[in-house]
Amino acid sequence: MLASRRPRRSDGDELFEKILIANRGEVAIRVIRACRELGCKTVAIFSEVDRDALHVRLADEAYCVGPAQSARSYLNVANIISAAELTGVDAVHPGYGFLAENSGFAEICASHGLKFIGPPVAAISLMGDKASAKQRMSESDIPVIPGSDVVTTLEQAKAFCAEAGYPVLIKATAGGGGKGMRMVGREADLAAGLTAASGEAQAAFADGRVYVEKLLVKPRHIEVQVLADEFGHVIHVGERDCSIQKPSHQKLLEEAPAPNLAHDVRARLGAAAVQAARSTDYSNAGTLEFLVDDDKFYFMEMNTRIQVEHPVTEVVYGIDLVKWQIRIAAGERLSVRQEAIRPLGHAIECRINAEDVENRFMPAAGKLGDVIMSGGPGIRVDTHIYSGAEVPPYYDSMLAKIIAHDHHRDNAIVRMRRALAETDIRGVATTIPVHERILSTPSFVQGRTHVTWLREEILQKGPLAGAAHGA
Repeated sequence: MLASRRPRRSDGDELFEKILIANRGEVAIRVIRACRELGCKTVAIFSEVDRDALHVRLADEAYCVGPAQSARSYLNVANIISAAELTGVDAVHPGYGFLAENSGFAEICASHGLKFIGPPVAAISLMGDKASAKQRMSESDIPVIPGSDVVTTLEQAKAFCAEAGYPVLIKATAGGGGKGMRMVGREADLAAGLTAASGEAQAAFADGRVYVEKLLVKPRHIEVQVLADEFGHVIHVGERDCSIQKPSHQKLLEEAPAPNLAHDVRARLGAAAVQAARSTDYSNAGTLEFLVDDDKFYFMEMNTRIQVEHPVTEVVYGIDLVKWQIRIAAGERLSVRQEAIRPLGHAIECRINAEDVENRFMPAAGKLGDVIMSGGPGIRVDTHIYSGAEVPPYYDSMLAKIIAHDHHRDNAIVRMRRALAETDIRGVATTIPVHERILSTPSFVQGRTHVTWLREEILQKGPLAGAAHGA
């Protein structure tokens, strides 16, 4: 049962009475749980194939918004707004992915009297365009990787590459998640890389614009969590190391705090993230992503939403980021002070995806058999699956996130190995074997990884299918 009384903000007004979650899967469940603890009622949306999904069962109300295809359901703005108006919600939480960083959707919500639980439209627009984001960061004295403007011709790209030197990375101006990215090591491959990156970006984001930037060799991917209220108070909630990435540049394992990071670099990263948020008049939760090369770091992009990997920050710093998203959107002042942000222990998150690791991480779909998830001391599992559930082929392949927390990193690794050994998901291939190998590889245990580490140290070392549980 929901709480009979909703908590009140510091100004005496109540939080939202009812919130629509414009998403699916584990993030929809994560938001539903935060709402329930805050005393807010929830409305779920679902596609026809998600009718029996767990987020539909857990919400107070649920409405179908279209067929299986994302464009006709979870990206169907007209149907989502109709569901919001029909159910009389006060606010919309977009989760991550789908419409979470769509400034047009945030603007439409506002025009219908719905509070978008996220940053202002202007901040989403500015930071969602990588070229304009880099320009603003440069103006704010935050280091950026040398890069071009949007390139519209091969000659423009050649001119930049001749000055910056190879290798380079072609990147989509819009979007993220590794889509629309191509590494080019020589001029002969530049034209093909531009065509491929632009085509992929157009298909993923309906925006085929790309730019080129200098590629750092074996940097670390470090991101900083920020929280900002609507009254100008901004804090950072530590950093996360997200260097373990698939060849597609999509993250696979994250941890907090970042291991083997110099104290001064850690401090400068946090200060840069706060400055970046202030320079864009940001509010709500967001993440600044940086590439770190020894003692230097460079702004890469900002994600204007909650991140998949936010649980490692929550368990290490004891802050419920999703609840703060809701409170900030409701007009509450951020009561957490920067000096109070101190890490307690170490956390690691493994993304358990329905993917065939031996076949280039190709997504797997089908009906699940028995599902046994881990638990016990120091283990958190965020998931939307259950025995007999369908894994449809239309959406992101993530099945669950396992988070292990302990006072020391070495113990967190041991705890995660135990959790993976206890986890049994029948019916589809999963990424559990690759996680088991990662956690037993000496260079990972020593905290010496970088953005191409997975490919070089794991994927090129032989098959994973026979990896034993608990290895």
